[in-house]
Amino acid sequence: MNDSLLKQRVVDEIRFEPSIDEADIGVSVDEGVVTLSGHVATLLEKVNAEKAVRRVKGVRGIAEEIEVRPPGTHQTADDEIAKRILHILKWNSSIPDGAISVKVEKGKVSLMGRVEWNYQRLAALKVVQGLSGVTGITNQIEVKPNASSSDIQRRIEEAFKRDAELDAKSISVKVIEGDVTLEGRVRTWLEREAAERAAWSAPGVKHVEDHIAVN
Repeated sequence: MNDSLLKQRVVDEIRFEPSIDEADIGVSVDEGVVTLSGHVATLLEKVNAEKAVRRVKGVRGIAEEIEVRPPGTHQTADDEIAKRILHILKWNSSIPDGAISVKVEKGKVSLMGRVEWNYQRLAALKVVQGLSGVTGITNQIEVKPNASSSDIQRRIEEAFKRDAELDAKSISVKVIEGDVTLEGRVRTWLEREAAERAAWSAPGVKHVEDHIAVN
């Protein structure tokens, strides 16, 4: 696929995504690598724009340069953002009470703490992405390891075999003390994301290093 056709498909996919206002998003393509530029009103729009690009067949890489610019001249104070986050986390049944602390500086949020499962870590991230005034997130929440490396590797490999989207034979898994490294080749970004998602689903996974190449 040539870059011109790929660019049009990326633009169409971004326009098709209802959660994104594409008016101020720019798209350029060079040898299959897509660069997103411009600005959006919320961090969630920025995240969803990147997800939309990853859905397009033929994308080999993404350079994400979109800025988050909250609408209007009023900027939400950092302490107000922190209070909102802590309040929402407290009422989220997926997240253990008191397990996560928050730091906010100029709209950029840092999440810290320890949880038992990765879905709890992701739940906290999603809470923050949807808040107005947030311009960036650093997720430093750790997952407590509760399984041996061999057990984690076995569970991940079994998950790959169950997943209809994946060719389990094309991906290798290495686990050291809860840190997972994935290597191999897949056909699409969706397959790559499916592999990473399956790896994170295993209990005890602290970190996933994804070195899978997309053909």
